[in-house]
Amino acid sequence: MTSRDPQVPNRADLGKDPASVSGMFDQVAAKYDVTNTVLSVGNDRLWRVATTRAVAPRPGERVLDLAAGTGASAISLARSGAAVVAADFSPGMIAEGRRRHGSVRNLSFVEADATDLPFADDEFDAVTMSFGLRNVRQPKKALAELLRVTKPGGRLVICEFSHPPRPWFRGLYRFYNDRVLPRVARLVSSNTEAYDYLNESIRHWPDQRTLASWIRDAGWADVAYRDLSFGIVALHRGVKPAQATEPAGRLDA
Repeated sequence: MTSRDPQVPNRADLGKDPASVSGMFDQVAAKYDVTNTVLSVGNDRLWRVATTRAVAPRPGERVLDLAAGTGASAISLARSGAAVVAADFSPGMIAEGRRRHGSVRNLSFVEADATDLPFADDEFDAVTMSFGLRNVRQPKKALAELLRVTKPGGRLVICEFSHPPRPWFRGLYRFYNDRVLPRVARLVSSNTEAYDYLNESIRHWPDQRTLASWIRDAGWADVAYRDLSFGIVALHRGVKPAQATEPAGRLDA
């Protein structure tokens, strides 16, 4: 087995080989948060606030933030006083997160595979995943793993790129992703090819209703979603039931 040269840009593809995806994120870890803020025109901060409010962490609770990256979302959750575990399968992201936030007492970092989580059954009061499910080769298995480690009655929040429902905005968004984003990424990212993958993965990701059905089929109840930023992103929620689940629906509030 040959080692990967850290100086050669690593680009994942839609096959989503775990080693390739992990290596790609290792290479962008240092500038990841700044790049996201620039490419999203600051919307990433608004999405983080919406996700934190949806999770509604409380002191004394235990929360899993999966695909936590460098810990930006986990820090937002940890401010509530909850004990937050920031998990990611990229060693580079975990290392950067520990460097930035390792002194936070109620925040810990763990390297973890979303499809085989190193946690016990019924361990967390809430689980969340922002912009990571799309990068998992078996997203349905990841949703089932999140269910396994959540306590009955516990909460799920998934924040993920989606498909704007309005045709006029969808066309504008496609133009931005195809023409503008690659040029901006060349200026601010340490691995521009990673953002070519980002564009492809968004294009091929299912829409809001399909993802809601996946969450429901994994066993989550009270599944609902709402659009953020005209549907560029969708915020999905669910609850781990004691027994049966309920049909997925639209979240109005």
